[in-house]
Amino acid sequence: MKYPLIIFDWDGTLMDSIGRIVSSMQQTARQLKLTVPTEQAVRDIIGISLNPAIERLFGQLDIQQYDQFMNYYRECYVVNDPTPSPLFHKAHDVLAELRQRGHLLAVATGKARHGLERVWDESQSRHYFDFSRCADESESKPSPQMLRDILHQAGLGADKAIMVGDSIHDMKMAKNMGMARLGVSFGAHDRQRLMTHQPLAVIDQLSDLLQHV
Repeated sequence: MKYPLIIFDWDGTLMDSIGRIVSSMQQTARQLKLTVPTEQAVRDIIGISLNPAIERLFGQLDIQQYDQFMNYYRECYVVNDPTPSPLFHKAHDVLAELRQRGHLLAVATGKARHGLERVWDESQSRHYFDFSRCADESESKPSPQMLRDILHQAGLGADKAIMVGDSIHDMKMAKNMGMARLGVSFGAHDRQRLMTHQPLAVIDQLSDLLQHV
């Protein structure tokens, strides 16, 4: 087995949630009378932790603005936004096949722990994963700290793992760790941008992953 451990990003890689993140971020900006970011601007921050993402989009907010933003964004994303965010096509099948083959599976995400736990329960996918690291437990991507923590938990070196993600932040994180990486073309960033960070390949559907691991 070339890569005993497969580490996934979540949003835009396993879950089709990019549209919901974009619309919730734009709606929050409107509600708080901030400059509404473009879709591409929001796509460019997906994958990094929420704090640096907010600063990149809106500048340095004061404490009151920041608290209002966080409260409204979470309510919008979790409760009010009707944009569907299912797992991508055949995600369950691919994860089940990887488990059957004996791979260890992990998630390294810009979500906070409570957010990952919620979507795991909603998507009934928690049981696939052995390890996970979230934004409120580690340094933001593209720091390799999340990967370092997961490798420590798994007792494996970077050469025994591969990172699968949809953003340049995922690719940079894996590159900083000296880890192999696969891009997916159906998330935040397009094939051309992902390829600049030398992934083994950029796949067009999750089932293609099975050919590379």
